[in-house]
Amino acid sequence: MKAFIYVGGKIDVNFITEHPKGEDITVAADSGIRNALSLGDRVDIAVGDFDSFPEREIPEGAEVIRLKPEKDITDAQAAIEIAIERGADSFVIIGGLSGRLDHTLANLSILEDLAARNYYAIATDGYSRVHFLNGGSALIGRGGGFKYFSLLPVTDIVKGVSIEGAKYPLKNVRLTRKNGGFATSNEIEGNCALISVKKGALYLIESRDA
Repeated sequence: MKAFIYVGGKIDVNFITEHPKGEDITVAADSGIRNALSLGDRVDIAVGDFDSFPEREIPEGAEVIRLKPEKDITDAQAAIEIAIERGADSFVIIGGLSGRLDHTLANLSILEDLAARNYYAIATDGYSRVHFLNGGSALIGRGGGFKYFSLLPVTDIVKGVSIEGAKYPLKNVRLTRKNGGFATSNEIEGNCALISVKKGALYLIESRDA
């Protein structure tokens, strides 16, 4: 079951193409409720301490899970754990990539945590869409309006990086955190691009100019 997790931060509703369907579950964390509503998406579960969204405005019919303001995890992390408890095995995280840098980095770390637990996940705010690859491959297309894509190493060394179907192809190269800019601002040629990694972890970030 796929879970849609809505968190706070600025989003561009015109460039978010991911929406829940059928049996998908939706969990909105605090001000993420506002983002879900702006997209016209339903809210199955609202979670948080509601310090940034008035509890009285939570959509009727949503299950409400209240958290204490003093807690060891963020509202977004709590929303993820709730979705897992309800049976989710893949995730679309909407929001959380713009605004405070500490919040952005914390939300990106959620992608790493989910990958380590063998869950598929992406995060998007309409300005960027982020995948975390720890080995393996990803196929990205032109849909969503993202003109560029970049590979930013997370581990010190990423081995066997290949890119097919792009303006700047790569074949079995070695990336390090120190030369991460080497794989920045690439562009898809044709309908899609295939990115593969033999060993190591990186962020695959699709983006566009604001």
